Amino acid sequence: MAQRGSAAGESPAAPWSAADLATLVVGARGTVLRWSDDAQRLLGHSPEVVGRAAAELLAVDASHAAWNALATGEAWSGSVTVRHRDGHRLDVGMRVCPSLDGQGKGHEWSVVTVSPHPSGSGTESGSDRAMWEQPFAQASVALAMFDAELRCQQANSLVGDMVGTAAAQLRGRSYADVLPDGADGAWQKQLRRVAETGSPAHYEDYVGDRAWSIEMWPVKDPFGRVRGVGTAAFDNSAQHGAHQRLALLNEAGARIGATLDVGRTAGELAELLVPRLADFVTVDLFGSVLAGEEPKVRETGEPVLLRRAAYRSAVEGVPQLAVELGAVVAYPPFSPPARCLAAGRPLLSGLDDPDFVRWIEGDEIRSVGVHRDGIHTGMAVPLRARGIVLGVAVLWRWTLPGAFQQDDLLLVEELAGRAAVSMDNARRYTRERATALTLQRSLLPQELPQQAAVEAAFRYLPASSETGAGGDWFDVIPLSGTRVALVVGDVVGHGVHASAAMGRLRTAVRTLADVDLPPDELLTHVDDLVTHLSGADGLDPAGLPGEFGATCLYAVYDPVSRHCVLASAGHPPPSVLYPNGTVATIGLSPGPPLGVGGVPFEATELELPESSVIVLHTDGLIHAPGRDLDTGFARLRDSLATVSPSLEDTCDRLIGTLLPERPSDDVALLVARTRALHADQVATWGLPVDPEVVADARAQATRQLAAWGLETASFVTELVVSELVTNAIRYGGPPIQLRLIRDRTLICEVSDGSSTSPHLRRARTFDEGGRGLLLVAQVAHGWGTRHTGTGKTIWAEQPLPDDSWWADL
Repeated sequence: MAQRGSAAGESPAAPWSAADLATLVVGARGTVLRWSDDAQRLLGHSPEVVGRAAAELLAVDASHAAWNALATGEAWSGSVTVRHRDGHRLDVGMRVCPSLDGQGKGHEWSVVTVSPHPSGSGTESGSDRAMWEQPFAQASVALAMFDAELRCQQANSLVGDMVGTAAAQLRGRSYADVLPDGADGAWQKQLRRVAETGSPAHYEDYVGDRAWSIEMWPVKDPFGRVRGVGTAAFDNSAQHGAHQRLALLNEAGARIGATLDVGRTAGELAELLVPRLADFVTVDLFGSVLAGEEPKVRETGEPVLLRRAAYRSAVEGVPQLAVELGAVVAYPPFSPPARCLAAGRPLLSGLDDPDFVRWIEGDEIRSVGVHRDGIHTGMAVPLRARGIVLGVAVLWRWTLPGAFQQDDLLLVEELAGRAAVSMDNARRYTRERATALTLQRSLLPQELPQQAAVEAAFRYLPASSETGAGGDWFDVIPLSGTRVALVVGDVVGHGVHASAAMGRLRTAVRTLADVDLPPDELLTHVDDLVTHLSGADGLDPAGLPGEFGATCLYAVYDPVSRHCVLASAGHPPPSVLYPNGTVATIGLSPGPPLGVGGVPFEATELELPESSVIVLHTDGLIHAPGRDLDTGFARLRDSLATVSPSLEDTCDRLIGTLLPERPSDDVALLVARTRALHADQVATWGLPVDPEVVADARAQATRQLAAWGLETASFVTELVVSELVTNAIRYGGPPIQLRLIRDRTLICEVSDGSSTSPHLRRARTFDEGGRGLLLVAQVAHGWGTRHTGTGKTIWAEQPLPDDSWWADL
């Protein structure tokens, strides 16, 4: 050590008192961290010097070793001149004792002791030894000295306060003998390591309910042998607690509210609080919150009924775990949780609170927890967001040391507030999602209509993610001539807007389907409609394609010809399982999505043998994160290859095979098995353009009805055939064809080569014509016109004779 002993020319040390010793703590940057009352008495400076450079107190130039010791934390002792606050100079003895890290390098702070007279050289006198013993008693840190056997030789009162024993009783005893119950002995282990290795150590530990930053260093003789261990401990509880609270708040920002799920958010709050702040936590919410609604106004004086949303315990088997998730929990008005909800403020409770004790004793489970586990304090914190109280979080302590304090309450209130905002967001999402799903399902078919062309089954699965319900839809539309239209579509976007747009599109498609337009023409009209709607709503119809864009696949299957005509507006093609076991994805020429406009749609026609299974779907079935469309189509074909007699089983298998547990997009699935009408169910005649053929047409129809056993339908059928054939001969063009179809109903069709459509009108009293179609409309169950590539077909449909319609007629 430099500058040891008295400087040249100094007079012998004057008598001094141990009470005159002063201590201060200097940080790693040479600034004063702590200033004792003794230092103020000796040097005259008040605690305002904290934060200033310690070297400013010296009255010597910077070349003096004391400057370097105070600035760098280098160990040093000797005489030095300091400047008193009133300006006069004072010769003192000074010792700088730095704290070192675990490798014996660096320091965080140094303990500086100052005596009112410079220390002498040579052998220390009794007064010298007394002087250097005083820092132990006066230091603002817990100081102790242990011998090589780790027995305490000297300690100040702060060390005794750490372990709950008087400092005088520690001398001569091992630290392990006075460890508090439950301590892990980390101090003893570190002492032994320093004594064995001769290297200093730094670590942090809890002793009792305080956090300590502890420095240990070896005490060596002139020959380098370790003779003992010195320790210094700072009470770092305030700083450590602040760091812990900040870390907990940062963690809360990352963990709480990761999903829009009320229950999961409640569970995340409970996981964050246990075991760091509480031994047991319950999170209870109003039942309406779990359903997505706002809590209703509660009657005062009545028990508060909540539902258990989450709980967590640091100890297994506590009685409070008996309340299951979702169960109703009743809090009487005087209980802390009910009072907390009524006031909207957090509440600390303990065994000194009569209402707390009354509530505890009134419930066997809680009473057992107090008497068996030693529950000593509780905390109730309201879950409040945007002025709405959603529920309450209740925290308990029994193994954690110390009761809940005001700092704990403020921290939990902040965490609960963050969780409540996330829960309210989840509640609102739940409500909006439920509204969108209700609207979506109300706009989708609740059951499929009866028709002869196909057997069908369907599935609709909303997305499980935060995006909400989408605009996926499907439909089965019976058409004239026992044909059927199969439709699947997908509106861009999610939520109520997408559901409403889906409903508008589905209505438009059904309306156009009633006109019997071919698939490509129908999509052209729907595309125009979407473009107009986008413009009317102030949306940009260009691109792909804004808020009102959509895709659609429209297919028409005819069980008589067994042909299927399809057209696609940017929609994935269907897949078909043929009766021979072959599975194929239909090659279409898809047009652009609806709303783009300006590009024609192309129709694709293929033959579907009887009992073929055709699968129409939205892209959510085959597309998923990390999986492209080609892979999705391949998996669909593999799953579809397994033949199942039940279409319901086929739907379940496709959904179970292709979709994850929580799909990220909506899925609409429509599976249809084709039927066919055989030759004995259809009769067709070609007719010349000759008015005299009308009677022959009636006769052939009557003979066919007799062969089918439908003689009772002859009168109406003859009337319909006469009118329709006459109109075709008079106003249409060749070729003319008459066709009767017997299935669920009796259908009469007359086709001709003209594209002119007849119109129903009411004839005047003296008009000779114009009554034919009106008469057909009166006697038939339904009639209409559809255009074909070679002309038009006028059809009329009658119920079979055993139908009650005939009885009414």
